[in-house]
Amino acid sequence: MHHDVLDLRSFYYQRALGRVVQRILRDRLTAMWPPERASGMTVAGYGFAVPMLRPYLARARRVTALMPWRQGVMPWPAGAPNHSVLCEETAWPLETGSVDRLIVLHGLETADHADAVLSECWRVLGPGGRLMVMVPNRAGLWAQSEATPFGIGRSYTRGQLEAQARAAGFVTEATGAAVYIPPSDRRFWLKSAQMWERTGTRIASVLIAGVVIAEFAKQVPAMTGPAQKVLVPSPLEVLGGIRKPRPLARPAPHPSGGQGRTGMEPPDM
Repeated sequence: MHHDVLDLRSFYYQRALGRVVQRILRDRLTAMWPPERASGMTVAGYGFAVPMLRPYLARARRVTALMPWRQGVMPWPAGAPNHSVLCEETAWPLETGSVDRLIVLHGLETADHADAVLSECWRVLGPGGRLMVMVPNRAGLWAQSEATPFGIGRSYTRGQLEAQARAAGFVTEATGAAVYIPPSDRRFWLKSAQMWERTGTRIASVLIAGVVIAEFAKQVPAMTGPAQKVLVPSPLEVLGGIRKPRPLARPAPHPSGGQGRTGMEPPDM
C-alpha cells in the first residue's frame, strides 16, 4: 500500500494533529541540521519531506523535493517557484554525488524496494553527505493506527533501520525518536505535545515514540582490485659490481697463435 499525496497534504497542512507532528519533527531535524549551516549546500527530500525542507529554502543553494510516482506530486512551496518533482522510486533525476543533505520521510516504509531506495540515496549523496530517515516505530502506537500516514506500510525498529542502512553502505551517526503523544486529535494531547517530547527524550525507555529518527553518513569503500607490483631497485643490486667484481670476457685468440692482449695489458705504443 502506498501513500496518496492528497492524504499527506491534508494531514500535515489541514489537520491539527498533523501540524503538531510537523512541528515536532522539524524541530528535531533543525536541531541536528541547523539551517544556517546549509549555506551553499544542496538539500533534497524524498517521499513527502516538504514539511521538513521549508527551513532550508532561504539558506541552501538548491532545494529539491522528490516524490515517488505511486504517491503523486504536488507543487511546492505554495505561491513560490516550484521545487518538487515526480520521480521513479529507484531512478531519481539527480546527478551522482550532487546532494549534501538528504531527508527521507514517508519514502521508505511504503517503497516496493526499500534496499534500492537506500542505494539511490547513497548514489546521489556526495562525499561527506548525510542522510536523515524518519520511519514509523514498530513498537509505537502510531504504527498501529491507520488514521495517520505512519500507520501505512512497514514499520521499523531502530536496529532494523540501522541494519538496512548499513547494508546500503551507510554509517550510523545518531539515532533517536520523536512524537511521544498518541495519535489522537484530543486537545489535551495536542496542547501538551511539547511537554511529552521533552519528557520522552529523557526517559525514552519508558515512553514509546511513534517515529524512529536516524542520521547516516555515506561510507565510501576502499578501492579493491588486483595488486600492482612496483619494482624498486635494491641498493645491493646497484652496488653489486663493486661488492663482487665480475671477470671480463675471455680474450680472443691472437692471429699468431699466442694469447691475445687482455684488458689488463697496456695498449701498444
